[in-house]
Amino acid sequence: MQNFTLSFIFTAIAVAIAFYWQGFEAVFLVLILGLLEVSLSFDNAVVNASVLKRMTQVWQHRFLTWGMVVAVFGMRLVFPVAIVKFATGISFNDVTQMALHNPLQYAEHLHNSHTLIASFGGVFLLLVAFSFLFDETRDVYWLGKIEEKLQDLGKLDAISTTLSLATLLTVYHFVLPEHQHDVLMGGIWGIFLYGLVSSLDRFFQDEDETEVFADAAKRGGVMAFLYLELLDASFSFDGVIGAFAITRDIVTIMLGLGIGAMFVRSLTILLVSKGTLDEYVFLEHGAHYAIGALAVIMLISTFQSIPEVVTGLIGALFIGLSLYSSVRYKQATQKS
Repeated sequence: MQNFTLSFIFTAIAVAIAFYWQGFEAVFLVLILGLLEVSLSFDNAVVNASVLKRMTQVWQHRFLTWGMVVAVFGMRLVFPVAIVKFATGISFNDVTQMALHNPLQYAEHLHNSHTLIASFGGVFLLLVAFSFLFDETRDVYWLGKIEEKLQDLGKLDAISTTLSLATLLTVYHFVLPEHQHDVLMGGIWGIFLYGLVSSLDRFFQDEDETEVFADAAKRGGVMAFLYLELLDASFSFDGVIGAFAITRDIVTIMLGLGIGAMFVRSLTILLVSKGTLDEYVFLEHGAHYAIGALAVIMLISTFQSIPEVVTGLIGALFIGLSLYSSVRYKQATQKS
């Protein structure tokens, strides 16, 4: 339970703020939103853990503290406001006032920005899934020959970017003409930011230890931290939009999703500290397949509405099957 201490403290503070803000109704909604966020984000926690286990303890702690501030106030409050500002041309201050005092109008603008958000998140998460599937260093295969063949594609130059662009162009032809620009802009930004973080991460892994800055960044995990925050952003945007189906109050949404984000971070730390990914060898596979499925669903949602429960069930199915396979594999290994 030690890993969840900060999460419970944050929950208590969020509940107190919610009660002060709008009474018991807000407290109930905050807890519901937090529970939904956690239930839909286990695959996010697993992928976070696969990155976090390579970071120093200092940066693991910063991910849980600094990263929490970014996750709650940045990704779930400031960035949605910035998205509406970018899409409508309304000033940042006016959008903020709209979110606080005219949530119906803000929700409408945010919903109209769904295509841009889903395109960005879908393409970014697709690249995350590809980075795992095409990783030539992997030597454990959940789906046997299928994964070996996919891994062989990783030998082709820029295969992940090429496939992502091909997917983006395919989606472009299915969306309504008035949304085509948003699809392209969102997807291009997703590719750009993923490429930027990945490229800088490789730069900081330069073996020349005489480079003080590169060495400090390598040990500290700066780029890994930024990567995790972008990953969290890709997961959170649709959650923010979906939360408006439960409540229109932006403060309640921020507090509820913030609780969920905090527990996902605590779960990530737990997975790292317990060595869960090493014990259940296919869990990381299942999480990346779930993320790939989520990416495809987000891109399809730009022209076809898909219930969130479908996304949650698909993710849970991949996680469940990979966990079951991991247990079977562990038992077979012990017998041999």
